[in-house]
This record gives sequence, structure tokens and C-alpha cells, in this order.
Amino acid sequence: MNKSLEQHAKPGAASFDISGMTCASCVARVEKALRAVPGVEDASVNLATERASVRGAADSAAIVAAVHRAGYEAAPTPAAPLRTAAPARALPAWWPVAAAALLSAPLMLPMLGQLAGADWPLPGWLQWLLATPVQFWLGARFYRAGWKALRAGAGNMDLLVALGTSAAYGLSVYLLLAGGHGAGHLYFESSAVVITLVLLGKWLEARARRQTLEAIGALESLRATDALVRRGGHDHVIDVGMLVVGDVLVVRPGARVAADGVVEEGRSHLDESLLTGESLPLAKGPGERVTGGAVNGEGLLLVRVTAVGAATLLSQIIRQVEDAQAVKAPVQRLVDRVSAVFVPAVLLVSVLTFIGWWLATGDWQGALLNAVAVQVIACPCALGLATPTAIMVGTGVAARHGILIRDAEALETAHAVDTVVFDKTGTLTEGRPVVVALEGSQPERVLALAAAVQQASSHPLAHAVGELARQRGLVLQPAAEAQALPGRGVQASVGAARVWLGNARLADELGAALGQWQEAAARHEAEGRTVSWLLREQGGQPEVLGLLAFGDRVRATAPAAVARLQAMGVRTSMLTGDNLGAARAVAAAVGIGEYAAGVLPGEKAEHVQRALAAGRRVAMVGDGINDAPALAAASVGIAMAGGTDVAMHTAGITLMRADPALVADAIAVSQRTYRKIRQNLGWAFAYNVVGIPLAAFGLLNPMLAGAAMALSSVSVVSNALLLRRWQPAAPAPSSMDQASMPSSTIGASLPLSKGEHTMYELTVEGMSCGHCVGRVTRTVQGIDAGAKVEIDLPTKKVRIDSGADLDRIAAAIDDAGYPVTARAVD
Repeated sequence: MNKSLEQHAKPGAASFDISGMTCASCVARVEKALRAVPGVEDASVNLATERASVRGAADSAAIVAAVHRAGYEAAPTPAAPLRTAAPARALPAWWPVAAAALLSAPLMLPMLGQLAGADWPLPGWLQWLLATPVQFWLGARFYRAGWKALRAGAGNMDLLVALGTSAAYGLSVYLLLAGGHGAGHLYFESSAVVITLVLLGKWLEARARRQTLEAIGALESLRATDALVRRGGHDHVIDVGMLVVGDVLVVRPGARVAADGVVEEGRSHLDESLLTGESLPLAKGPGERVTGGAVNGEGLLLVRVTAVGAATLLSQIIRQVEDAQAVKAPVQRLVDRVSAVFVPAVLLVSVLTFIGWWLATGDWQGALLNAVAVQVIACPCALGLATPTAIMVGTGVAARHGILIRDAEALETAHAVDTVVFDKTGTLTEGRPVVVALEGSQPERVLALAAAVQQASSHPLAHAVGELARQRGLVLQPAAEAQALPGRGVQASVGAARVWLGNARLADELGAALGQWQEAAARHEAEGRTVSWLLREQGGQPEVLGLLAFGDRVRATAPAAVARLQAMGVRTSMLTGDNLGAARAVAAAVGIGEYAAGVLPGEKAEHVQRALAAGRRVAMVGDGINDAPALAAASVGIAMAGGTDVAMHTAGITLMRADPALVADAIAVSQRTYRKIRQNLGWAFAYNVVGIPLAAFGLLNPMLAGAAMALSSVSVVSNALLLRRWQPAAPAPSSMDQASMPSSTIGASLPLSKGEHTMYELTVEGMSCGHCVGRVTRTVQGIDAGAKVEIDLPTKKVRIDSGADLDRIAAAIDDAGYPVTARAVD
């Protein structure tokens, strides 16, 4: 999680905010203008975000000028804007809608009266007075935008609305001035009500579109505005923009971490849920990395700053989500082709409708109204919003749950994945060694002596031995004269005896007989484990007391993650550079039937390419530099955020937690988003395919056409917003029951004697924050220092793996002020 994320969707890309766009035709015109600028290699414009992504070496001023000539306004997007208060409005955003509705309502009275069997005519001059401000004051935006489109030699939705309502208004003025027509034959209500309905639709659409930006808003809200920093022995509150790398942050309980850094002093739990999707607060202590935006729990922390401003993980996450929302999905290309000819085609149909009805009926007034209805019902706006709104909401909801999607293409591609290829080390396994087996006549004594010999060592294997000793609560004897034996092991004096811990070469050099433990060592080595021999001087001669086998622990969620993918109909396989024994053991533990061992980095990519050549849609999941070629070769690459920069820069999707379960969630959110895209495009095309012929055949009057047009835009945005309800699947119970794991499985915990450890599940009330989580955890570990405690704060569930008595644990939690209301023993 502490690695840098790629800041741009494409190398050399610049982002510009575009104003004045109203439909897909506007998008096409802005893109055409941008691509004509010298130095621009490619340009993509998103209607929903009103943003353009421009790739190339063109000057920003030239880009802004080109957009202005096309009839719109552009400005470079700020790199990392801080939260500012929204500007105060003299009037609310809905006031034009309200004003238009008040002026249009009286014009509807004659129509309503006819429906009620009454005659409520309004004088023609009064209708004209009511309709004129709606047409030319409240509807001025359509004339301005339509004129810009005409001047640029193109058309858009505003042009259609302006032409259609002007025709109805002009016809009414002509009839009023010509005389001989009653008030009931005027069509002022058509022009005024259409403008009112279109304004209503645009306001509802803008209101709904703002909701699609909630993911960015939630991430932006994590930015701290000030920081408490310790300089010269004194604490100062400064603006977060004044922080520099190397500063020491003082993070009080309940405060937000202002920047990325490393804990120098203190211990606490940090809530990183909005960054990683992890529901539980994470314990942090000296030497551990913390992320800006996380909320501190119960302890005071001193944090040395390692990244500030745009270099922080939070800023880069925000930029990546923005980039993903700004880039077009491949399916949008169909919409772009349609929108390029849409407005001219609608105008042609409108002219043909007018001519056809006039020739057929001789009633040029009725023909004109039918032509107006054709222009009003046409809605390129819905087509322009159908895809980007779904992409925005989909990438936003994924980010809230710890899944960062780098671009729309990755989101669209992931929905069709039918094969997932996992790397082993660091992906399905934790990527760090643990003691997986003890062999000896007295296993506890073997562990105690091995831990004593390595007390001063920083070697990963020494850390694994010391961790297990701490979990078991062993009291270690002091070691003296400790000495590393390069390439063989370590030796030290423990008590009055000399003790050695090392490989078979060391045992051979000491002339020790391996005896009865040789068979066990061969079995462990065949399964890919590292074996260390423990020897003690006895009567002047080294004697083998036993051995320790080290392996890489399988992630607790890996079996359930693989099972879920298989239940979704997705094939799973595993690639590893490790030996065959290790590969076989991990594959068996997680339920993968297809695997390959001893695979070099380039060969991983070849495996992926063979699967692609066979017609599969392949997702590659990895975390290291050696996975980068395969991540790039796959249909979509999925990287673990705890891995290397190269892996994450190559992948289209980054998982912010090192949890294989998120792979299925990433595919699931992609599938849901793609369904919304298809639904939205279906609605948008249906409105036009059905509505335009109905209007052309005289079955829709302009007012109904205006209502349908407004509804089309609102409906596609509202349908996209339903994506916000998506939630990751609840974690399935892990199949890795440590008490029942076969001893041949890499990653299994050491066999436990009956009654030594028990898994308890308690429901604990009164917990509300990271402070509570830390207090309950410390209470349990105060009784059993080796207890493992997992707390799900939203459900109040506490799972405890401990050898202590349940009644004693529950009583201690009660005494700490957190009532235990339910107990269960696995």
C-alpha cells in the first residue's frame, strides 16, 4: 500500500475542464477541435465529467483557443485542488425552472379546461406576454449554444430546441398578428412548456450528475487542511501545504494523518477504510507506514513524513479515479459514430416531416408542429451520458471498496474475463516465511532453543521463529557469543551448552548424525519448505534435537476467493517460479487444479499469451516485478497494492488490500457496470428510435416530446446511480481451518494439542471507534499474549483464537466497559 500509483491514465496526458457542452454532438465537436491542434496525438472528452484528456506536446494556450473557436470554454484542470467552500449563489440553481413553470402554467389552462369539459380561453396578447420571457430570457441559453454550434458548422441538442420552439413561437405570433384566429389556435403553450420541461430535465440531470461524483468527493474529504508538526522541540499547527519530507507529525487520537509517513513513536489503530475498503482498524507501531487521510484511533503517534502533496497515496488515488472516469470506454465509439451524424439527420427528418404532412393534408400549421415535435424529441444528450455516467459511478463505488480501476477500458474488459491466472508468492500466499512444522521429541524445547539462538538476528527466518515463540508465550533463555555462520546458519551459547541452528551442510560439517529426522526433512523439502536443523553440544559432540520447517503461509481468504471465482464460471490457474513441491502444496490448499512451477518471468507472459490465443479472456493477478510482463500481456492485469511500482503501473486494476477475494469483486463490479452501460445505451437509442417516428407520424405533440426528451437524460443518469448500491460479496467462511489442515499443506499452522487453542466468537456491544477496538484487543491479549483477535466493528463481532478460558476473556471485556451479549465456541 505504500507504493506509488500511476498518476496518469496515459503518458504525457493533460486534463482540461470544458464548459458549455450539452450533448454527444458537443463532445464530438470538441474532440475534433482538439485533435486539429498541432502537437495533439489524441484527445478524449467526457460529457459527464465535463473534462478532456489530451495527449501530446501541444501548448495549453493553443488547446484553450481551439476549444473557444469551437464554441466552448476550456481551462487546465488543477493538479490537486484543496477543498474550498462552494461559492455562494444569489439565487438557487432551480430558479429558472421555477420561473418558467410559473409563466407557463397559465398557458396550460385552456388545455386543462378542454380536458374538464370547460372553456377557459386566455386572450392572445396575454399568452404572448407570458410566453415571450420564457422563449427569449429563460430560453436564451439554447440560442447562445445553438448559435455557437452553427458558427462552428455543426449542430447540437440546443440547436434542435431553439429551432423547434422558435418555430412554434413564430407560428403563434404570425397567427396572432394575422387575426381571424381564436386564442385556442395559438401554440404559445407548446414553445413555453417545451422550454420549461427541457430546463427541468437539465436541472435534474445536473443534480443527478453531481451525485456521480460522490466517490471523488469522499476521497477529497480525507485531505487534511492543517497539520500538527514538531519542529525544534515545539509543536506547531501549519497549513498542510507547508509540510516537507522529513517533518515529524504529531497525530493525536481521533485526528487525521496529514501526509504519508513512517511511525517513529507510539502505537495505535488506524482507520483506513475509505482508502483500502478494509473495514477493521489496522494496528500501527514504530517502523510501520501510515497513509495520509487515515484516522488515528486511541494512541498518540509521531510520524516521520515521507511524501507530501501530489506524491501522497491519497492524491494519487484521487488522480487515478479521476483519470478512469475521464477516459472513454471502447463501447463509446459506437455512440461517437452515431452522434457525428445525429443532429443533421434529425433536421433532415424534421424537414421531410413538414413537407410530407403539408403535401398530404394541406395544413402547413399542423405540419410545422409535427416537424417541431421531431426536433424536440431527439435527444443526443442521453446518448452522450449513457456510458460515462455508468463508468463514473462504477469506478467510484469500486474505489470505495479498495478496487482502483485505472481506465474505462480495464473496467469494460474485466466483465468478460473467463480465466484468472494467479501468481503464487505474495498473491495467494503472504510472501513471508513462517514456521510450518516442528519435528523433535520435545517440539516446544526445539522452538525455545531456536528462538533463543536467534534473538539478536534480523533474518526473516529468525523473525518467523521469534513470532511463533511469542505467540506461544515462551520465556527464552539468554544467548551469549552469538555468531552468524555465512551460508550455513548461526551458533550461540544458551545456558551452559553450545547450540547451532542451520542447514544440512552445517550439520554435516559438525559431523552430526541426522538419524530419525532425515525422512521428515526429505518430506518437507519435497514440498518446497526450507529446513533448519537444531543441534546442541552433548558430551563434547553435536547432537540433533530436531528441525524446523519454514514455508510461506497461504492467505486466509485465498481458498474462498478461488472457490468464488470458480462458482462464477471463471477458470483459475497458478504460475510460480518456485519448485514443484511448493506449487503443488499451495494449489491443493487453495483449490486450484492447473498450475505450473519453475516459471521464469518471460515464461509467465507466454503462458498468458497461449491462453489468449485459445480464445480466453485472461486476468493476470500478481504483485512483483517478475509479474509485470504477464500483467501487460493479459486482457486485464490486476496488481496487489502491497507489491512493486512496476506491477501496479502495468496493471489496469489495483487492489488496495492484499486480499485475493477482491479479484472476484473487481470482476463483479465490472459486470454490473457493463450491464448498466448496455441498459443506458438501450434506453437512449430506444427513446430516439421509437420517439422520432412517433413524432414524424403526428402521434406526439411538442409538449409530450419535450417531456420525453427531459425524461431520457434523467433516466440514464438515474439508472447509473443505482450502481451505488453495489456491495462486495460477504466473505465466505475460510476453508483453512487450522486445526484440520493436513500437515503437508504449506501455510498450515502448527498442529495444536487438544484444548491448547480454541476459536471463540463474541458479540461485544459499546464499540464505536478505533479506540474501542484497541482497548478490547489489549484486554484479550492481557490475558493471553499470544491470542489472535479479529474485530468487525460494524457487526460488533469479535473472533478470538486463544488458549485462555472463555469465561475469563468475556469477564475481562465486560470489566473494560464493553458488554458481551453472545458467545460461541468453534
